[in-house]
Amino acid sequence: MTLPDIRTLVPHKGRMMLLDRLMSVDAENLCAAVTIRSDSLFCGEEGVGSWVGIEYMAQAIAAHAGYKSKLRGEPVKVGFLLGARRYDAAIPVFTIGSELRIVVSSLLMADNGLGSFACRVEDASGIVATATINVFQPENVQEVIKGAKE
Repeated sequence: MTLPDIRTLVPHKGRMMLLDRLMSVDAENLCAAVTIRSDSLFCGEEGVGSWVGIEYMAQAIAAHAGYKSKLRGEPVKVGFLLGARRYDAAIPVFTIGSELRIVVSSLLMADNGLGSFACRVEDASGIVATATINVFQPENVQEVIKGAKE
């Protein structure tokens, strides 16, 4: 099976698209990769602060949703990161030159668009960050945005 370009699965564009490639995907799981470079967004002298791991996880979840949408012949939709529970980073910085694997596994995906995913970031040494990420992907994002403005 040929994997799609991850950029076709996530609504982020330009420098805000933080993940480099899709490594594997199925109905419940996705693994993406990113290599930390000196020109990576959020990179400092040593690398990218491990707090960015939450966004890597969120983008991997978005890629999983985009993949499932494409399988159904639907367009990629915008979703919302609602929160992270128990984000635990074993290291303070993802160092320049390291390749990270971001693994997300669906715990719950309700019909109303609410979802929860077990997530982890791995490098060559093993798991370096974990969290449970809660998301919301509404059927019609414009209605949600309009309702928030009122």
